[in-house]
Amino acid sequence: MALRLFLLGLFGWCMAASAVEVTDLYEATLQVDNKTRAKRVVASQQALDRVIQKLTGRTEHLNHPLIRQSKKRISDYMLKYEYIESADGDIKIRVRFEADKVEQLVRDSNLPLWGNRRPMIAIWLVIEDNLRREFVTQESYPQLERLIYDTAAEWGIPVVVPLMDLTDRAQVGIAEVWGNFSEPVEAASMRYNAERVITGRLFKQPNSSSWQLDWRYTDTDQFESTQQVGDKQQLLIAMINDMSTALAAEYVIDPNRSYATSSTVLTVDKLTSFSKIELARRQLLSISTVQDVDVIYRQGDLVKFEVEHGSSVVDLQKSLKLERAFSVYVDPRAFYQVASANNLRYSWVGQ
Repeated sequence: MALRLFLLGLFGWCMAASAVEVTDLYEATLQVDNKTRAKRVVASQQALDRVIQKLTGRTEHLNHPLIRQSKKRISDYMLKYEYIESADGDIKIRVRFEADKVEQLVRDSNLPLWGNRRPMIAIWLVIEDNLRREFVTQESYPQLERLIYDTAAEWGIPVVVPLMDLTDRAQVGIAEVWGNFSEPVEAASMRYNAERVITGRLFKQPNSSSWQLDWRYTDTDQFESTQQVGDKQQLLIAMINDMSTALAAEYVIDPNRSYATSSTVLTVDKLTSFSKIELARRQLLSISTVQDVDVIYRQGDLVKFEVEHGSSVVDLQKSLKLERAFSVYVDPRAFYQVASANNLRYSWVGQ
């Protein structure tokens, strides 16, 4: 029985997903020298590149003919812009684009498209400097912490650098992160609703001015970490870039497959009232590829929804994986829980 409970718990950790609704996918902020029209046009074109990067998880789109052409009429895609001036005289411009037009540009360019619900990533990082090891936090290394957030924002990836307050330190010490002891780090990351967890250690190589960053996901099968050598700041940027590219490849909708609108029946239990059924229906409707949702069957707390969607069933499952309100159904009678592409039964968890 103890082994069974352990397997069920492990399965629950692997299958549960916490997603964040990213609200700034269609805007970008850049620094400018002045407020002239010429500077604004150039900055707006660069902002469009950043928005498309967030939507696609790619950077090679910069030379796509359709996107190059769109920049010649950049105002057609813009919704608004505003300048932000700091006390020391720095000027930034924030440009927001029309979501429908930019998404259509992405589709016409045959690029992948990632919706606005994305997994939260917790990043636990320890730095060894002058033989002293310390967590990277806002207090200890504010520039490095800011760099992590800013780089992740360029990809539209929600990340959290743990606070390392008394609550965190009661569960995780420097040794746990340095040695990548997954269990306590994953347990502490639940506080931040993280779906994936990264541990990293940053240190200077012996007899060298170069830094080395070893990082890995806590849930990977192999212990080997990704090892990179170079400038301290560039190493963190490279880590976030690699992480973001891999996540995008996992969750984006394949542009090379076209689907007519199809219907898929999803079974959801633990819907004990009409209000919960309606909440579940609206949650399904909020998924970007879902066009319509109808209730076709109800018995007790179990409801079957007919979902019309313009994607594959696999892509629909990808989207549902990021929905905090639904969890993959766990059969209490099964000793082993096997993830299956044909498993379209979920349990309502709520919001």
